[in-house]
Amino acid sequence: MATVRQDELNVVEQCVIDLYNVGVVKFGSFTLKSGMLSPVYFDLRIIISFPKLMETVAEVMWAKRPGNQYKLVCGVAYTGLPIATVISTKQGVPMLIRRKERKGYGTKKMVEGNFEAGQKCLMIEDVIVSGSSVYETVETLQELQLSVQDAVVFLDRQHGATANLSAMGINVVSVVTMTEMMAILLKHGLVDHTTHESVLEFISSHQDTSIVTKEKSSSKEGIQVMDRKKRSFKSRIATTNQPLARKLFEIMSIKKTNLCVAADVTTSKELLSLTEKVGPHICVLKTHIDILADFSQDTVAALKDLAVKHNFLIFEDRKFGDIGSTVASQYSGGAYKIVDWADLVTVHGLPGDGVIKGLASAVNGRTRGCVLVSQMSSSGTLTSEEYIKSCGKMAENHTSFVVGFVSQSSISGDPRFIVFTPGVQLNKTTDGLGQQYVTPRAAVFERGADVIIVGRGITQASDPVAAAKKYREEAFLAYEERVSIQ
Repeated sequence: MATVRQDELNVVEQCVIDLYNVGVVKFGSFTLKSGMLSPVYFDLRIIISFPKLMETVAEVMWAKRPGNQYKLVCGVAYTGLPIATVISTKQGVPMLIRRKERKGYGTKKMVEGNFEAGQKCLMIEDVIVSGSSVYETVETLQELQLSVQDAVVFLDRQHGATANLSAMGINVVSVVTMTEMMAILLKHGLVDHTTHESVLEFISSHQDTSIVTKEKSSSKEGIQVMDRKKRSFKSRIATTNQPLARKLFEIMSIKKTNLCVAADVTTSKELLSLTEKVGPHICVLKTHIDILADFSQDTVAALKDLAVKHNFLIFEDRKFGDIGSTVASQYSGGAYKIVDWADLVTVHGLPGDGVIKGLASAVNGRTRGCVLVSQMSSSGTLTSEEYIKSCGKMAENHTSFVVGFVSQSSISGDPRFIVFTPGVQLNKTTDGLGQQYVTPRAAVFERGADVIIVGRGITQASDPVAAAKKYREEAFLAYEERVSIQ
């Protein structure tokens, strides 16, 4: 890592002070992209309105570069782009732009700009938390046979990104760490000791957001996402900052169950009775609340009490699939007021990112999340490979709200995301109405499910408790066998 001269240190200190003065550094309670709730927020996007300050930021970042042989620079979208542009024009180094998504017209390129295979490219990023944005950009550039080994960031929030990227062979150099920035602000009287200590405590307690590694056994060279199927639920807690994903991993680890019961019954009495019986054996209870003939808020209040008593999440299978403003109203309003009581909801990816943004806008401080329906268990389903890949991309772009996928296969190796597989039965293959079944072991061990969803195999059993125990045992044994194979 490049050393810092005294005159450079003074420039950095003044830059941090100037950034604070224009509102880049904020204190309060903020939800980061990763889902982490932070007492400090660093919004470097503001500098586009302060050209001289943006030029200073670009200068100190360029001064921190660990080498001198770069033929290209590439800013990580979005804030890295204007900084990279200033560096490119000031230093005379050609620039590349990596798109967030592939164009659907023209050349359909993911990377814009002129380049040659083997050229050395320097990554430019504003702030890193887990390193996922840098990882995604580097992976794209490496696929084009560019040499990408170094990244310069302005602020390292000290949540594990540097270690993550280092494990992948990427050298990360930061202008300042969060600790260093807070020391500068304290030194110049811009924060008090209480604020300073609260941020340091936050850093200390949130230092592991590991999401990526280089797998020696992989046939693909370069960067790989750690295979979630090889990871224990307990170890995956540290890979995500989505609160409900963390909680579900914890529940599955403690209760030793990866069973979700689909409680498709039609009266509140049946729902609450079934939940009381199977609650000790499940990690999630899935509902279709709109099929209850006697729904009331008393029903969901009792359901929430049972979720606390037996330690499971409530998962409303609403399958939201409209424009953002509509799903926001459906989620928060109407007769069911789903956002008030359901930890998780299902969402179709067909409307695009707007459906997730709409749901997230209605949360208002509650701890909530969604599961993207990428594949269904019915015969003749219209989900294509392109749709499945698009759902994966949507999840990556909304990790603060997306917990995982409903899927019939292992569509993602990312350990942050939880795969829920429906259509699980011990003794049937179809139901005559298009539903196709697989066994618990096939779902978990062969297809890569994290959580199996079982409905009629338990709800219509002569002894639902015994059936739940059986499904729980088989599914968890399959998971234990899966993670034991390296």
